[in-house]
Amino acid sequence: MQTTSGSQSIDQCYQKGYGGTMEKYVKSRSDEELRDRNKENSTSACKPEDTANGKAIVPCGLIAWSLFNDTYSFSRDNRSLKVNKEGISWKSDREHKFGKDVFPKNFQNGSIKGGAILDESIPLSKKEDLIVWMRTTALPTFRKLYGRIEEDLNEGDTINVILQNNYNTYNFNGKKKLVLSTTSWLGGKNDFLGIAYLTVGGLCFFLALAFTIVYFVKPRQLGDPSYLSWNRNPGGH
Repeated sequence: MQTTSGSQSIDQCYQKGYGGTMEKYVKSRSDEELRDRNKENSTSACKPEDTANGKAIVPCGLIAWSLFNDTYSFSRDNRSLKVNKEGISWKSDREHKFGKDVFPKNFQNGSIKGGAILDESIPLSKKEDLIVWMRTTALPTFRKLYGRIEEDLNEGDTINVILQNNYNTYNFNGKKKLVLSTTSWLGGKNDFLGIAYLTVGGLCFFLALAFTIVYFVKPRQLGDPSYLSWNRNPGGH
């Protein structure tokens, strides 16, 4: 993800509680359907969100069906702050995983609506909220990029946020948080990578130091090749 130096990224944080159905949720999608308009009937992996009213759902599956639909608006000193929602997804996803000629069809037409509704006139490759949401994470607590405020915010500024709470997290005891963070060309703040690198590096240093001490305190004697079987019995006897 390319970001502008000094821009403010807006992330949505979640804690999911799907329990034993998490594996089913992650697999409930059709990459063929997302990529190729001629494969819109490839919905076998999307059950129970594969068809509605006898027609294939595009995009199908539980991940797309549960698309996040909370909305935020920001202001400072009674002046609205524009949120840029373009370029928030991976370029490789937009160009290769989501078709430019694939349009939503029959989406959220079932008896129960899970999340946001998609404009059927806009191709999936242009729906960056969907693209970001469809890239699932391995851990139950995660962040999803909502957009970027591409103007400087000063220390001490008061940012007013109007939130429309549409997304239901109460059924699975989930939590939602809004995070406003500063990004640079290196990306946003991520404590996990720093902690992981320090932990692995410290472990490697400790093992290297331990092996060095063992080598000097109790060095291992080099083997004498004369004790090898083929050297003790040159004739093979």
